[in-house]
Amino acid sequence: MKNNILLLKTLLLSTSYSNIYKHCDDKKKKRRIVGAYVGMFIVYAMIMAYSFIATFGYGAVGLTGAIPELCALTISSIAFLFTFFKTNGYLFNFKEYDMLMSLPFESRTVAGCKFLYMYVKSLPWYLSISLAMMTGYGLFAFPPVHIYLIWLILSLVLPIIPMLIAAFLGFLIAKVSAGFKKTNLIQTVLTFIFVIFCFSLRYIIDAVFKEDKVEDILSSTSEVIDNAAGYYFPAKWFELAIDSGSIFHALLLLGVSVILFSGVFYVVGQSYRSINSALRSRSAAKKYKMTPQKRHSILNSIAYKEFKRMTGSTTYITNVGMGELLAVILGVATLIMGFDKIVGVVTQNAPFDPTIVQPAIPFIVYFLIGMVASTVCSPSLEGKQYWIMQSLPIKKEQIYQGKMLFNMYLTVPFMSFGIICLCISAKVPVINTVLYLILGVMLCAFSTAWGCVCGIKHMRLDWENEVEVIKQGSAVAIYMLPNMFVVMGLVVGVIFLGMKINHAVLTLIFIVVVAALAGLCYLRALSLAKKV
Repeated sequence: MKNNILLLKTLLLSTSYSNIYKHCDDKKKKRRIVGAYVGMFIVYAMIMAYSFIATFGYGAVGLTGAIPELCALTISSIAFLFTFFKTNGYLFNFKEYDMLMSLPFESRTVAGCKFLYMYVKSLPWYLSISLAMMTGYGLFAFPPVHIYLIWLILSLVLPIIPMLIAAFLGFLIAKVSAGFKKTNLIQTVLTFIFVIFCFSLRYIIDAVFKEDKVEDILSSTSEVIDNAAGYYFPAKWFELAIDSGSIFHALLLLGVSVILFSGVFYVVGQSYRSINSALRSRSAAKKYKMTPQKRHSILNSIAYKEFKRMTGSTTYITNVGMGELLAVILGVATLIMGFDKIVGVVTQNAPFDPTIVQPAIPFIVYFLIGMVASTVCSPSLEGKQYWIMQSLPIKKEQIYQGKMLFNMYLTVPFMSFGIICLCISAKVPVINTVLYLILGVMLCAFSTAWGCVCGIKHMRLDWENEVEVIKQGSAVAIYMLPNMFVVMGLVVGVIFLGMKINHAVLTLIFIVVVAALAGLCYLRALSLAKKV
């Protein structure tokens, strides 16, 4: 652990915003760091507010005892997903691999240090949730003072086990893909398959236990949480440590986390070098045939460059392409199962006419497509090669126009496919379907332009690991969370307005509004491009 702490301290110092601010003389960079801190504060405040409201609701209906389990399951779920998507960038195929492996440390020490670095960087997210839920729990349970101390200590431990499980799964995927020539392709495919399996796990369980009437057994929220904690023991240990004040279960959670950490990275260390060597190598074709080169426009050339950059990175393609894949799955599932049945599953078969949901179809698909735009992280991904783009004999605006063009190429086909599938299944009139498609394109344009504004405004070129800008960058957080909450509100608002206004008229209004917002964001992006 001494070596792990030494390496961890070095990594944190080299990437810490506060350390950069302290030793940097560039006022522009200092302003960006201050802006990043403000943005992170807003994001954490939103997370805490949402967590507190959810906890307050549980306490108000008499489910105070379920709050610790809810906290544990929420943090564990987020920690698992965050780690699974970041494992490839943090543990494998990272930029500073050669430098770290040249140091006199064992492979498992380097791997363990990178895991701890990932844990520390993600810890503020988990603590935001935990502190908010602890406050809500205290308002209703009035626990002794030492319970708060136990809660705080175990909040630091809760994410470790799910992170270790996710990291080990990422290790297995990397180990399997390392045996193929197209390592990135195989790794990406395996990652997508696992994520789809996770999304469909609930329906698999329902199908297996259909005769046992799982829906009846898990009829209340408290029972759902208790059932989940029954399978995921760390959540139950946390609940017993808080509700019953059990020191034994608190120590059990801590001890198991330490043992798993040692065991996982002992196994990972055995083949750590070979996996990284395979992932960092590139296979060359035995036969190469010279063909005439085609001439393309500047914007299409930049768009193609972005395409090659995305397909060459498992972290990039899984983060940006996941929404598109889910949109295809939603569209196909709707055609097979029927729009009414899908709406019934989401609303738990509430008694209302599914046709009132039709105006929200473009926003439902956009909720998936607009998760993360490629323009949010692509400016920062230029990294230390940014000067090459800047030295090209083209205008700065054209660089970002090409990046925006690529995102439109990526999102519009999937958006159109999802909308058409949902409209066919819902038997939407042709005129309304055309209007929904136009609104979908406008939403893609808004996502592209707004993402570019965030990407340029909060550009970070001094990163050492692409995960820092693809998943943890200020630009991604500022783009994603407000966008997500606004879209959820719009889905509800459009359904409500659709009961009072003609669907075609309502869609036309939103087309005009979204087009105006997209245009403003586009102009703002070009204005920022001239200054960078």
